[in-house]
Amino acid sequence: MTRTNGRLLTTAVGTAMLLGCVVSTPAVSQSEAASKDPRVLVFSKTAGFRHDSIPEGVAAVRELGDGGGFTVDATEDAGAFTARNLRKYDAVVFLSTTGDVLNASQQRAFEGYIRKGGGYVGIHAAADTEYDWAFYGGLAGAYFQSHPQIQPATVEVEDRAHPATAGLEKAWTRTDEWYNYRSNPREHAHVLASLDESSYTGGTMRGDHPIAWCQNYQGGRAFYTGGGHTKESFAEPAFRQHLLGGIKWTIGAAQADCRPETGYRPLFDGTAASLDDWKQAGPGSFELSADGTLTTTGGMGMLWYAASGFGSYSLKLDWRMASESGDDNSGVFVGFPPSDDPWSAVSNGYEIQIDATDTPAKTTGAVYDFQSADLRQRDRALNPPGEWNTYEIRVEGERLRVWLNGVLINDFTNSDPARSLTDGHIGIQNHGAADKVSFRDVRIKELPPAATTATAGD
Repeated sequence: MTRTNGRLLTTAVGTAMLLGCVVSTPAVSQSEAASKDPRVLVFSKTAGFRHDSIPEGVAAVRELGDGGGFTVDATEDAGAFTARNLRKYDAVVFLSTTGDVLNASQQRAFEGYIRKGGGYVGIHAAADTEYDWAFYGGLAGAYFQSHPQIQPATVEVEDRAHPATAGLEKAWTRTDEWYNYRSNPREHAHVLASLDESSYTGGTMRGDHPIAWCQNYQGGRAFYTGGGHTKESFAEPAFRQHLLGGIKWTIGAAQADCRPETGYRPLFDGTAASLDDWKQAGPGSFELSADGTLTTTGGMGMLWYAASGFGSYSLKLDWRMASESGDDNSGVFVGFPPSDDPWSAVSNGYEIQIDATDTPAKTTGAVYDFQSADLRQRDRALNPPGEWNTYEIRVEGERLRVWLNGVLINDFTNSDPARSLTDGHIGIQNHGAADKVSFRDVRIKELPPAATTATAGD
């Protein structure tokens, strides 16, 4: 299925090298999509409990489509689930559906739609739907078990780069009906937000209580949020933004890493205390904002993690360029010895570049001056300036791989005997006064030295 994705088309220009980077010209924006706007089907048939918030939910999705660049149809007729009809839609929203809502042929049509790249958005009671259809259970991520009374609770935002959660506070307090689920989706889906069970009464998931998640499922994309029981939810600006971001990711209008993520520990978690293990090398610095974001200021320098070096690991971090043109510059350095001189990292380590413009070996996703990213894959995965992106940088032996928003874009092997990736530090660059690049949630998962065939995102 064709998607609508606004991406950056890199232009090739070359200028003088500055700490592994260059001054560059603005990128050109280009759409990869079909000529028509994306189309979303809202499906709200119920065969069990019926939520009185469904009309407000339908109206809210229509309004989000008006402002978000997608067209919305709504139906409670399961006859819409034919292969021919579903081809018209980039995503199907199951809005508080309940019970057995599709017959066998309609289920087969929907399975085929997802496997051909279709999208699924589940809202609230979508988890209380089709208990005897295993494909649907996997797609939704978890089935409903029970709920306490409607009450305020604190939602802990775990992924602050995904468009569904990037605009939320780390602790999001709101009132809703909070579902308990029959299983925990964390092992097979990417958890975006979870409930703090100590903040309300009636949680039964033993302190690990996902409430919103996403996943790539059998060829398609799936997003689920447990919110949306109350009519008021669909008038709540933060919840509407959460829902809009989930829909945009599902239809392919925004990119994010939705692979399962377990076993990482924070190196920078947004607090000043977590910077105690970091040191600034060279001029410039990073400013820490109240929302836990580090933004470059001045340069040419680098903030590096001094507490320890690393050998075999998966490093993840979220980053965003500030200017609309994309003419900002930064990077992530790996595999360098401890030093107060930022040029030591240039000479002894490797930089994974962040720069929307420049020659292929010196732009976003490149191992700077050594190997270009796969530009076609990079451009498909890249969110534009002003939006968050996620890198996974995986080092195993002398092999360095880079994933952008869950897509493998570079696979490089060090062959320089004067350099080694098997033991070194990591750092983030502050390039210059005119370059504003922000970082969030730097985390690492150390891997066994022999884990050369591990799967990314474990």
